[in-house]
Amino acid sequence: MLQSSSFTLHKISRTLLLLTMAPKPQRFHQFADSSTLGGGVKRARTISVMSSTAGADSESSSSSSSQMKNAFSNYAQYLNDLNEKRERVVKASRDITMNSKKVIFQVHRISKHNKKEVLEKAEKDLAAVKDQHVSRLVQELQGTDFWKLRRAYSPGVQEYIEAATLCNFCKTGTLLILDEINASLLPLSDPSHEPLQINILDYLLGLADLTGELMRLAIGRISDGELEYAEKICKFVREIYRKLTVLAPEMDESSDMKMKMDTMLQSVMKIENACFSVHVRGSEYIPLVGSADSSYSLIGLPDFEQ
Repeated sequence: MLQSSSFTLHKISRTLLLLTMAPKPQRFHQFADSSTLGGGVKRARTISVMSSTAGADSESSSSSSSQMKNAFSNYAQYLNDLNEKRERVVKASRDITMNSKKVIFQVHRISKHNKKEVLEKAEKDLAAVKDQHVSRLVQELQGTDFWKLRRAYSPGVQEYIEAATLCNFCKTGTLLILDEINASLLPLSDPSHEPLQINILDYLLGLADLTGELMRLAIGRISDGELEYAEKICKFVREIYRKLTVLAPEMDESSDMKMKMDTMLQSVMKIENACFSVHVRGSEYIPLVGSADSSYSLIGLPDFEQ
C-alpha cells in the first residue's frame, strides 16, 4: 500500500514537471510578436514626428534670425544716413553763418554819404547767401523731419535772420517778420515736398542778436553826427527788449534766450547812455573851425559868427 501511494506521488510530480517544461501556446507568441511589432511602428512614427517638428523649429528660428538681421541692418543704414545728412547740414550752416557775417560787416560801412550804395551791396550779398547756401540747406531738409536736426542748422539760420532783419531795418526802418522770411524761402523748395520753414524760436534768437548789431550801428551814427537816426535805433531796440521780456519766460527752451536777454539789456543801456550823453553834454562840444555844422554850441551860448 505504501508502494502504491509513493508511485502515485511520483507520477503526479512527473506530470507537473512536464507541464512546467511544456512550450507556451502559439497564440501567446503571436500576441507577443504583434505587440512588439506595434510598439516598433509607434516608436518609428514618434521619431518621424519629432524630426519634422525639429526641422520646422530650425526653419522658423533661421527665418526669425534673418528678419532680425534685416531689421537691424535697416536701423544701421538709417542712422548712417542721418549722420551723413547731419554733417552736410552742419557744413551748410557754417557757410550761412560766415557769409551772413560778411553782409553784417558790409552794413556797418554805412554813412550818411554812401547809405544807398552800401545797402545795395548788402542786399546783393544777402541774396547770394540765400541762393547759394540757404538753398542748399533747404534741399537737405525739405520733406524730412527737420526738427531732429534743428541743433545742427539753428546757428546758421539765426545769423541769416540777423543779417536779413538788419538790412531791412536800415532800408525801411521796420522789422522783418517771420512770415516774410518764410515766404522768401518757398521758391527754394520743391513743390512736391514739405518746405523748410524757420520756427519761431530761431527767429526770436536771431532777433535778440540783432539788438547787438543795432547798438554798434547807433554808436557809429552818433559819431557821424546822425543823432536822430541813433534815437530811432534806441526806440526800436528798447521796444524789442520790452516785448521779449514778456515772451522769454513763456518759451519752452528759454535757456539761450535768458543769456541773450542780459546782453540785450546791456545793448539798450549803451545806446541810451550814448544818446543821453549827447543831449546833456552836447553844449560842451565846440564845432570845428570852418565847419558849417551848428548843431553844437559852446557852453550853451550861440555859435560865433563866421
